[in-house]
Amino acid sequence: MPLDKSYTDIPGTTIFDAEQSRKGYWLNQFCMSLMKADNRARFKADERVYLDEWPMTDAQKAAVLARDLNECIRLGGNIYFLAKIGATDGKSFQQMAGSMTGMTEEEYRNMMISGGRSVEGNRRIGEDGDAQAHRQPQGKAGDK
Repeated sequence: MPLDKSYTDIPGTTIFDAEQSRKGYWLNQFCMSLMKADNRARFKADERVYLDEWPMTDAQKAAVLARDLNECIRLGGNIYFLAKIGATDGKSFQQMAGSMTGMTEEEYRNMMISGGRSVEGNRRIGEDGDAQAHRQPQGKAGDK
């Protein structure tokens, strides 16, 4: 019997719970493999070949290849593991977060320095705030 997850109605937010952890196990293990220089070199030499060594879903592999971090999270990725992909690409965490919101690094930094996104319109899915899925660059946050 699935648990009641009252937190699924928060726009732009995927909670990394036990279900997400199980779904993303191999995706996150792949990301952790990038902590070793030899693995990073192998991945950068032929990303698809390296990904095919991991028992990830085709959707997870496609999301990694597209660097669609929002989709990686939807498919069970944990941002702290996914940061290894960004580091492999020479990106800062701030650059990665900006890409996930459709902002430049500078726009994202300035938003965070100013206190982050407003909660107005962003408390529940379907409101009209800037964290709502229809306002996100990579689209379908919160869609099932």
